[in-house]
Amino acid sequence: MDGPGRRPHSENMPNPIVRRPHLDATAIAVLVFLTSLWGLQQVSVKMTIQQGLSPSLQAALRSLGAAVCVFAWIAITEGRPAVRALVARRTLLPGLGVAVVFALEFIVLFRGLQLTTASRGVVFLHSAPFFVALGLHLLVPGERMRAVQFAGLVIAFLGMGAAFAESLWAGGGSLEGDLLCLLGGALWATTTLCVRASRTLSSAAPATILWLQLAGSTPILFAAAWWQGEVPPFPTVSPLGWLGLFYQTVIIAFASYLMWFRMILTYPAGRVSGFTFLSPLFGIAFGWALMGDALSWGLLVGVVAIVFGMRMVNTR
Repeated sequence: MDGPGRRPHSENMPNPIVRRPHLDATAIAVLVFLTSLWGLQQVSVKMTIQQGLSPSLQAALRSLGAAVCVFAWIAITEGRPAVRALVARRTLLPGLGVAVVFALEFIVLFRGLQLTTASRGVVFLHSAPFFVALGLHLLVPGERMRAVQFAGLVIAFLGMGAAFAESLWAGGGSLEGDLLCLLGGALWATTTLCVRASRTLSSAAPATILWLQLAGSTPILFAAAWWQGEVPPFPTVSPLGWLGLFYQTVIIAFASYLMWFRMILTYPAGRVSGFTFLSPLFGIAFGWALMGDALSWGLLVGVVAIVFGMRMVNTR
């Protein structure tokens, strides 16, 4: 993550990020930590909804609060040149394009989760690494995967299916909801591909990309909340609900997303994205520990398959 010692970023300065061709031990540890945070986020989102804050309005407030945090971070650590770079002509248009995709991802995902079960939604949402791997294979010659790496992704996804097998067999979903969640996964992958494949965005500071995404998605998400009848009036939210929103805003949408952009700009994006398979497993673990959800043999089988598949993905 960027720190106070870094030179201010501007359009004319070279990209300060050092590209690395393979994931090292530090990168793997950071990615596992990030996916654990995102696993807890699923519990936090559910809890916050139960405490009175509706999904689209929750996403809008999160984007707004995180955009303010990122702006303050840039102003304090980077100075005025970096603040001016936030609206630089060369990054503004592609950055806002990514913001539109980001907002659409949350709109279709939350709608899909209303129609299908959470277990089915998580499985289809985490199809994103497949879209990322395919997109990078077609768009970025330096990140083409070999057959063994594609096989690793397939094994990891089958492990995810095993982890949710009991919930899937229980039914309760819908074709429309499943397709919307699958579309959410494709949109999630699209944001990664846009950042990594674009010369303009890939040469920009991670904080700049994140701010454009959050700030640009805020009015779209507020409009979606209004369109869906979530506002007005503003709902009554409990202190626990506000705590959940704080976690999603400051810890997830600010700190973890900033680190995520740093990772996909530093390391091969296809292999970084593959670690998102771990996030739902962490979600199950936190659901068991904090909400009393039941564990299953499917989860244990899934963990083994995911670890093995991820090892294949990260072969040189």
